[in-house]
Amino acid sequence: MNSIKCVEEITLNVEAGKPSQLTELVRGTEHLLLEEITPLVERQSVSLNLTSVERIDAAGIAALISLYRTASESGHRFSISSASPHVVELLALVGLDRILMSHNAKQPSHCGARLAQNAA
Repeated sequence: MNSIKCVEEITLNVEAGKPSQLTELVRGTEHLLLEEITPLVERQSVSLNLTSVERIDAAGIAALISLYRTASESGHRFSISSASPHVVELLALVGLDRILMSHNAKQPSHCGARLAQNAA
């Protein structure tokens, strides 16, 4: 008999205009994201809304990969959504758009309401 494990997914928004929130995911700021999000992806599936992130570099991409890997190892999903065209372009350039973008990475949940909160 197969059982379906229901896990709620939380959507985190990275927003501009608040001192603790990121507009750039670059070397020197990636640790802030990792410190905040890693414990969450270990406990549940996470979709990270990157609307306000205007710039990303290799360190930022490495942070997203680390979050994806941690979530996968914990049996959860990690994806990003609403990324700027520049961020999407960079992710596509390195072949991560197929893995990290939410339209491919998320599966619909029928387990109840999805939670939303701000990151950082």
